[in-house]
Amino acid sequence: MLGEGGKQMKSLLVIGGSYFAGRVFIEQLSPLDRYDIHIFNRGNLPVNIPGVAQITGDRERPDDIEQRIPDRHWDAVVDFCAYTPAHIDSMLSHIPGTIGHYIFISTTSIYAPTQTVPIPEQAPKLDAPQPELGEFADYGYLKWLAERVLERKCRSEKIDYTILRPAIIYGRYNYAPRESFFFKHALTGTPLVVPVDPHIFYSFVWVEDLAELIMACLENQAVMGQAYNVAGEEMISYRRMADVIEEITGRKLQRRALSMDEIVRQQVPMPFPPDEHLLYDGRKLCQTLAYEHTPFIIGMAKTWKDYQCVLRRRKVYQ
Repeated sequence: MLGEGGKQMKSLLVIGGSYFAGRVFIEQLSPLDRYDIHIFNRGNLPVNIPGVAQITGDRERPDDIEQRIPDRHWDAVVDFCAYTPAHIDSMLSHIPGTIGHYIFISTTSIYAPTQTVPIPEQAPKLDAPQPELGEFADYGYLKWLAERVLERKCRSEKIDYTILRPAIIYGRYNYAPRESFFFKHALTGTPLVVPVDPHIFYSFVWVEDLAELIMACLENQAVMGQAYNVAGEEMISYRRMADVIEEITGRKLQRRALSMDEIVRQQVPMPFPPDEHLLYDGRKLCQTLAYEHTPFIIGMAKTWKDYQCVLRRRKVYQ
């Protein structure tokens, strides 16, 4: 395909990419006319972006991969929805044509529990599932196994690869009850539980920043064969989050301070573990790409505006 000015566009295959981070990535990349973008997913939420080709199929079915994805040289593949080693193995085994650069969106959940924070890329990884996490017991462990399969298979097939491990992602299209948890408290005036201990911290990455970083990684020799945390430098506590929410919404939160014991005893629902750091060192990628993350309060202010737009649209269609 020819881009603006008649220049031949490169080919990009996005696996997943219709819900949250992938959707923002495609929305940011497509207007630049750098790539002829194809999206492969089950088609449950059409992207409907001009010039972006939708390929409907299920990655669990090798025949869908082989028969529905065009046979060509893919300059880059960005995989947003591989959750198991089998997902990676199947995609690399069955994508028609050749692959130049495979970017796997992994997770910081692969790291073993540690008291050393922020956690760097070389920190110990999980060696088993985590039953205490219930339905998410296998998530981090299987993502780590998927990384290992990617490294092994790409090296054997001479495919360049990059692994990105985002921390807590926030921003538009976020379907997880993270920032929306706090927005709802601000809108309804219901009490917000804030742990008494203010020294538990979390790392965040704005989805817009994540999209820019993925774009900067595409076919970039500086990131080949590397794994990176994707995390802003700011250390965010529940107290800091509440302060930010009040500032960007202009609403006073009804804060309810509780000890950790009380939170556990009352089984208070919390979007982030109140007794465990989720703090990661994202400097390696920022230094490699000379990138500076958007300040948390600015990203959250934009997210609040997006959230209000969603609420207004819902009212129109009710």
